[in-house]
Amino acid sequence: ERALALGGRMGGHLVQGHIDGIGKITAIREAGEEYLVRIEASREILRYIVNKGFIAIDGISLTVVERKETDFEISLIKHTRSITTFTRRRSGDSVNLEVDIIAKYVEALAQPANKTVNAEFLREHGFLVK
Repeated sequence: ERALALGGRMGGHLVQGHIDGIGKITAIREAGEEYLVRIEASREILRYIVNKGFIAIDGISLTVVERKETDFEISLIKHTRSITTFTRRRSGDSVNLEVDIIAKYVEALAQPANKTVNAEFLREHGFLVK
């Protein structure tokens, strides 16, 4: 797909095309009009995944149905499966994972500043005299 123009209508996942990690498909099952795909991932990836959140798998933006301790599940409608690389995917295959960039920004902004306020800091900035 073409990149979104700045100021254009946006909905869904902000995919940048970066690979944050590798996952492993552990199950694919048909459930009515959809396919449920379970993917095992590292803790480093799973910490950014939430139920009803977004994940890009091999560059395909998808919604997370369920997140568990060691894996997560996504749902594919038959049309999406038929027109993407998921047509060829089988249990045991490795896939590229990209987490939502907003989760990474939130994590970075929630981190405390590297500076610690202590006596040395206060002296350096003129609040304490030697």
